[in-house]
Amino acid sequence: MITPDLEDLVQRVEKHKPKQLLFRNKEIANYAEIALKIATLTKDLGVDLYLHQDAFLSKELGAKGVHLTSKQFKLIKQAKEMGLDVIVSTHTKDEALLASSLGADAITFSPIFHSPNKGEPVGVEALADVVKSVGIKVFALGGIVSAKDVDLIRSSGAYGFASIRYFS
Repeated sequence: MITPDLEDLVQRVEKHKPKQLLFRNKEIANYAEIALKIATLTKDLGVDLYLHQDAFLSKELGAKGVHLTSKQFKLIKQAKEMGLDVIVSTHTKDEALLASSLGADAITFSPIFHSPNKGEPVGVEALADVVKSVGIKVFALGGIVSAKDVDLIRSSGAYGFASIRYFS
């Protein structure tokens, strides 16, 4: 049975046709239970699932990969050895280069634009510099809310972007 929240997820996936989906929720106690439902759902929808922070749960649920925080660089190798794709959250060029050198498959780089409570925006020029420097996929995030923002991200050479508000 699909719960109302998961029905909303299905509608958004069908509308926007993402290739990948990250399940990230730091506040809920039953993260693993909901992750299992989302893993089943994304398999049915043909979308690659990434779980936030937990490589072991990602492996257990058959997720495509894990999205590690900028404090989890030491887990990149272990997650790769588990056969997971690894995306690492980065906020500086140095972090981006470190994640790449440690074997991450991709990074998120943020915040590109103003995003509430996410610090000073790095901007599209910094994003373009990171894209040219790391040699791995770069997903832009932070404050991406309009088609104009997406066009600017595209012009940077970034592989893609992630957003909550753009897809709302």
